[in-house]
Amino acid sequence: MARWGRQPLRVRLVAGFAAAMLVVLTGAGAFVYLRVRYALDLRLDQDLAAQSAQLTDAARTGTPLPTAARTVPGEYWQLLDAGNHVLAASPGLPADSLLTPEQLNRALRRPVRADRGTLLPISPRPLRLYAVPVQPGAAPAAGQPAVTVAAVRRDQRDEALRELIGQLALANLAALAIASLVGYRLARAALAPVERYRSEAARIATGATGVRLAVPATDDEIARLGRTLNDMLTAQDAALDRERQFISDASHELRTPLTLLATELELALRRPRTTAELEQTIRNAAADTADLIALADALLTVGTQPVQGDTAPTVDLPALVTDLVHHYRATTGADSDTLRCQAGPGLTVRGDASRLGRAVTNLIDNALRYGAPPITVAVGHVDALVRITVHDTGPGMSAAFLPHAVERFRRADTARTSPGTGLGLSIVDATVRAHHGELRICSAGAHHRVNPLFDVPCEHSPQGTTLTMLLPSEQVDEPGESTAGANLAPWPDQ
Repeated sequence: MARWGRQPLRVRLVAGFAAAMLVVLTGAGAFVYLRVRYALDLRLDQDLAAQSAQLTDAARTGTPLPTAARTVPGEYWQLLDAGNHVLAASPGLPADSLLTPEQLNRALRRPVRADRGTLLPISPRPLRLYAVPVQPGAAPAAGQPAVTVAAVRRDQRDEALRELIGQLALANLAALAIASLVGYRLARAALAPVERYRSEAARIATGATGVRLAVPATDDEIARLGRTLNDMLTAQDAALDRERQFISDASHELRTPLTLLATELELALRRPRTTAELEQTIRNAAADTADLIALADALLTVGTQPVQGDTAPTVDLPALVTDLVHHYRATTGADSDTLRCQAGPGLTVRGDASRLGRAVTNLIDNALRYGAPPITVAVGHVDALVRITVHDTGPGMSAAFLPHAVERFRRADTARTSPGTGLGLSIVDATVRAHHGELRICSAGAHHRVNPLFDVPCEHSPQGTTLTMLLPSEQVDEPGESTAGANLAPWPDQ
């Protein structure tokens, strides 16, 4: 079985096809053989029945059998007593009875048909027998006629059947060979595109890029497979480009703090320094190290996996957002007019509270850093979704930058001089996607849906910048009402 599994697919296909064809052809040949044999046997049985009727009538009336019996060439007869002894017989037969003791016992009660000799191998004198009791149900006396036996030669019938078997065998072998050849060519033609796909995939495995499979202009399974593989190759190339870009950007972002750290340490070692100077150098190195740790954490957050909805814990978003806003007010000194919070109760989702908190924190950081007060953080619902919006009244981002806002290390021109890693919105986008949600960025009249999933309108002011997180809700207290922008003018999504 293992060796068979290592055979080429086209060989296994042809072998299976040939086996199926052999079964079909054998069945068809057997049907034809049985029908022809039945027709030939029926003709012999009719002749035997006519001959037996004459013999039985003569035996019952006492007519001499040589006078009453037919003398057609190839036809024979015997008259037997109850002891299976031959009382009379046609010329050309041996002295022994044509019936076996078992056949005679059955023939004493009812007519019996039997054959002597075989079709294969060829018998010297094949006969078809028909034995009939002279007096059915009566016990004949010893030496009295008990059974008449009519016999006919089967030479022509057997020869016809042997010739039929030979012709069927030759025809079936020829049909099987032709069908196997046609099946092999069809299998090879059907699998030729697969072999081309394999050779081109081998080229890709050796490092070739931009290679696509040559897909025929059909809609069969092979063509659909080729198109699917091409789509996979396109996605793979895009992922490879993103990976290369990410490595390049990460290397660029890591180079600056590492260079600063190395420079500070080199300068500290060039000449003897006071304790205060060394302490300041260590503090600066610790700050650079903290920046590196923050950047590494951000990179790890971007690559996190999606959450499992049914098994993830429940997160109370109003409580989470309210705590974050209170924390910002306490740490930055902002009042309730500068940093507003609108959150209705009972809005929950399934997910990771720490990751969701990190995403909301990044949105508030961006609003405080690049926007202008008042900044409004709102939690509401629409349909079966929970909506989190962070709105500020700053100048916003340009329409050309919105499609690139969530790219890693991508920063607007106005933000390049501000501190940060350029990963804030990338982390937000990764978190929203991990929670099977949608992120929207609307700024200065321009609008961008990062990963369109839900057909719901936006609700926010047309001025400033609004970032919206739409997440599947676990439960909503008052369906049909939206609290995500209760104090903001509604603005329809485009």
